[in-house]
Amino acid sequence: MRPRALRLGTLTAGAVLALGAGLLAPLPGAGAAAAQLAVDRAAESDDYCEGQCADILPPGVNGNATLAEILAHRVLGTQPAHAGDQLGPYDALSSGYPSLTDDRLTEFFNDASFGVRDGQVASVTRPRDDVTITRDKKYGIPHIKGTTRYGTEFGAGYAAGQDRLWLIDLFRHIGRGQLTSFAGGAPANQGLEQQFWPQAPYTEKDLEKQVEYIRTTQGERGRQAMADAQAYIDGLNAYRVKAKNGRYFPGEYVLTGKIDAITNIGEIEPFKITDMIALASVVGGLFGNGGGGEVESALSLLKSQEQYGVEKGTRVWESFRARNDPEAVQTLHDGTSFPYAGKPDKARGTALPDPGSVEREQLVYDREGGARTGAKDPVKAPKKLKPLQGMYDKGVLPADLLRPDGHKKGMSNALLVSGKHTASGHPVAVFGPQTGYFAPQLLMQQELRGPGISARGVSFAGVGMYVQLGRGQDYAWSATSAGQDITDTYAVELCEPGGGSPTKRSTGYLYRGTCTPMEKLERTNAWKPTLADSTAAGSYRMRVFRTHYGVVTHRASVDGKPVAYVSLRSTYRHEADSIIGFQMLNDPDQVKDAASFMKAARHISYAFNWFYADARDIAYYNSGANPERAESVDPALPVRGQQAYEWRDFDPENNTSAQTPPAAHPHSVNQDYYISWNNKQAKDFSTAGFGMSAVHRGDLLDGRVRKLTEEGGVTRAKLTQAMSEAAVTDLRGEQVLPELLKVVRSKPVTDPQLDKAVRQLEAWREAGARRDQTAAGSKAYAHPDAVRVMDAWWPLLIKAQFEPGMGKGLYDALTAQLSTDEAPSAGHGPTGAHAGSAFQYGWWGYADKDLRKVLGEPVEGELAHAYCGDGRLDACRDALLTTLAQAVAKPATEVYPGDDACEAGDQWCADAIVHRALGGITHKPVQWQNRPTYQQVVEFPRHRP
Repeated sequence: MRPRALRLGTLTAGAVLALGAGLLAPLPGAGAAAAQLAVDRAAESDDYCEGQCADILPPGVNGNATLAEILAHRVLGTQPAHAGDQLGPYDALSSGYPSLTDDRLTEFFNDASFGVRDGQVASVTRPRDDVTITRDKKYGIPHIKGTTRYGTEFGAGYAAGQDRLWLIDLFRHIGRGQLTSFAGGAPANQGLEQQFWPQAPYTEKDLEKQVEYIRTTQGERGRQAMADAQAYIDGLNAYRVKAKNGRYFPGEYVLTGKIDAITNIGEIEPFKITDMIALASVVGGLFGNGGGGEVESALSLLKSQEQYGVEKGTRVWESFRARNDPEAVQTLHDGTSFPYAGKPDKARGTALPDPGSVEREQLVYDREGGARTGAKDPVKAPKKLKPLQGMYDKGVLPADLLRPDGHKKGMSNALLVSGKHTASGHPVAVFGPQTGYFAPQLLMQQELRGPGISARGVSFAGVGMYVQLGRGQDYAWSATSAGQDITDTYAVELCEPGGGSPTKRSTGYLYRGTCTPMEKLERTNAWKPTLADSTAAGSYRMRVFRTHYGVVTHRASVDGKPVAYVSLRSTYRHEADSIIGFQMLNDPDQVKDAASFMKAARHISYAFNWFYADARDIAYYNSGANPERAESVDPALPVRGQQAYEWRDFDPENNTSAQTPPAAHPHSVNQDYYISWNNKQAKDFSTAGFGMSAVHRGDLLDGRVRKLTEEGGVTRAKLTQAMSEAAVTDLRGEQVLPELLKVVRSKPVTDPQLDKAVRQLEAWREAGARRDQTAAGSKAYAHPDAVRVMDAWWPLLIKAQFEPGMGKGLYDALTAQLSTDEAPSAGHGPTGAHAGSAFQYGWWGYADKDLRKVLGEPVEGELAHAYCGDGRLDACRDALLTTLAQAVAKPATEVYPGDDACEAGDQWCADAIVHRALGGITHKPVQWQNRPTYQQVVEFPRHRP
């Protein structure tokens, strides 16, 4: 079939085809076979949801675009089919939720029934005789049905290639620390690979060893998992070859110089099963990791001790560390204790650095050309392709994909209500992961149906041999990032293998009494300018040193002896072990109820909170490879690298150790309701970092869902409304502003300007402290001045509240541990934010506790020192009013300075979500809402017999 010509001014798609990249033909196998799809129906006999399951994943299913489609998009504004058609319904919920009913849910979500309804088949592809890929007309979601297990998984890989070939290629190179050599040397690309590779610096042999470990140690499921993974890779490669030969591959391969536009000479490198391990290391690093940062914690502790003395300084630091804050919102609210990673009464083996001795380990060497200067050297482009020149000059992904302050992205949320509180008597769930806003998304939708597999939902592109979050025949599941402490820092004593006095630069360390050479791992990347990335030709070398206790992150001295601080996480060398748990979640013979769901979740080694709903039960299980630590070791601080302080039964060969038993993980069945927004899990389950204090964004969900359960009669629409209202609410305005206003109003406010600002803030608070539009599409807030004042005031008031009492050194050290604010517009300016997720990390709880103490109100787990006005109400009020006056004086253009997406002063746009383009297709900003990227709304009316 010949592609139609598409007019691009004087350029047609036919002209682009002459360049060797015409990609407008339908996918191979589509067309006449669609009539044969009567077997794929929504009314599947084993679909027990009966139309009461829905989901959404913006911007759209199709994440591949040919060169012609990219060019048409940049010149004419057109988009490939299904590239952005889920963005509109997703965006509309932020304004449409107040009038939501169960009948109207499909205006904002997809029907997530199994199969494709009669008359809704858009295309059918049969890459093998034993598998069919059916795509629906509305959104183009692939419904993969196999008659054999191999065929099913082959189809999953083939469909992944159809929808995410370029993205998968990007992420396997990120995981291998080779992004710049693949996609160009833009500074953001350099920064990204420098963040990820040191976390999982593997050789090819290391990756192969992980595959073999799963195959040989995990029984029949392990062998089946690796067979499934190979089938998936085979399908991905089959599509790779067909797309290349048929010239309908993603146009980014031409723009980055991988394939010549005229001759079609070049190659899309074949995928290997070890790429899956590299991809999994990225996913785990972004969403399933927890802990670490013990060196930075030690430095802030030392600053606190320097400020207040050892005894009080330690108490002050512990009050900010808030390992088990009694006021922190918890997912399990029945008081059941799950002790883990707590503070020992008398810590053993703690290895605090000598003051001033810490140096971060050097990673990058031998910078040449564009790696040193970042200079641009544009490639001469054909006139017809000029609109695409420099598309990747700022990188293919943001350099802060992992936050610069060290915090991992969590963002996902979950709301579940048991049947005893619902209108139907069946549980209701609204849940999903928030994986960021990218075009295309990191997740991809699919339905997988074959021998031993029956599920629909989403998977991370490139590791989608199973549905990772979604629904089965009569149950649904989802996850939020848990972030519990599965990473520790050891201080290994340095030595010289050949003898002599060690220094901080030594590359030998004492391991169980023997001076052992560190293993040196290196990665050299080089690049040349391309049409997409005009960064000048350059190169550099990354180097890390690996020990039995992990990878070197810092060097210092402890008690005068040189040491290297090394980071060890329990999932290192086990990046893909969780595949067993996902395999079980997709197996209808395995998961039949809440108990069997938890058995499956136990096999997932990433740190996640897992939630489950069927027609009878709701359930929760916290997964993760939680190491059993030596007695009296403090996991919040570095520990000496000696056998006495190792994880129990530690074996460095495969990084294995004893792990806490399943019963010790927070878990529950049929609590009246569950909420999770990356908050604290349970009593005595110690937090892995700063920030789980008296105010957390989980409070926005907890209060609303608790009220719903007390009222009873909960429906899908009501629970979705609770999520949606929380999604447009300013956490500071709802939870902390009342205390701020109490302090300010403790005396009359006589200044007219300040009184006006206070009244505006009061009116906003009374209206719900929301950042939502006056009407759908208005791009204006109902209380714009109050929102602007709060955005300007918060960073000023926090500094005025805490820095005078702490001193600059301690304040800087603690704000390095936990940023003070994460408003929707935070990070606006030249780099931009527009990330959607907000209010995960901040000083809201600290401020709230301190203000209540100043007001003389009850505080549980109070800070060890009163800060605002040194504890005096009048002085605290003066500090707040002074900073409020400064905030009022700040014009909108200064509060919202503008960036590539927004004009300075545009408040709505500064908040708005912008999908960061990973390829050539972009999307317009949409209204901010603090909400999962992929989201399900489910209520099963019946259960399998």
